[in-house]
Amino acid sequence: MELSEYIINDIKPLKNTSKISELQLLFNQLTFSHIPVSDENGTYLGCFSETDAHCFDSEKPLSEYQYTFGDFFVRDTTVWLDVLEAFAKNSTNIMPILSEQNKYLGYYELNDVINMFSESPFFSEPGGILVVEKLINDYSFSEISQIVESNGGKLLGAFVSKMNSDLIQVTLKVGNTGLNDIIQTFRRYSYNIISGHAEDSYIESLKERSDYLNKYLDI
Repeated sequence: MELSEYIINDIKPLKNTSKISELQLLFNQLTFSHIPVSDENGTYLGCFSETDAHCFDSEKPLSEYQYTFGDFFVRDTTVWLDVLEAFAKNSTNIMPILSEQNKYLGYYELNDVINMFSESPFFSEPGGILVVEKLINDYSFSEISQIVESNGGKLLGAFVSKMNSDLIQVTLKVGNTGLNDIIQTFRRYSYNIISGHAEDSYIESLKERSDYLNKYLDI
């Protein structure tokens, strides 16, 4: 399904000449974290947050507090992953959509975009999840892909799930079975396996040796 099919336009931006009391009433009726605001000509000015709306004088116009407006938005051409990033960066559950001509087209709801993400092959296709870790200057996605595919696996998706100045963690969704060979190859290429997996014979072998050693020491 195309992201454009999720555009909602049942709520128009409030005019900046509206009173704070109108905004407060709207927030009481809706579950949105923000409400879009426009000027008298319909030009999008930004979003007013619910937290701010309940802190200001209810009789004053929104324009008095324009300095608090969040200036976030996405284009109707923005890909869904960038839309999801915009939601996360701005801690909002509503995302205004503007055309290339800066015309307000509507908004996305966070739940709709998340649902679209959950329908992607990364989540919907059967497979195993691996989290691998390596020094940030030593890893490459091409190497990761090569390791998976050279062992007969099918890489359904990958993203950087954690990163600091030294290390990076990459979460992988791998189709097909036989993850153990993939895991062992990652180890040979100096990747740490962060996630556990039932097919990881290396871990099972270490566990068996540890159990044997404990029994030996108890004799």
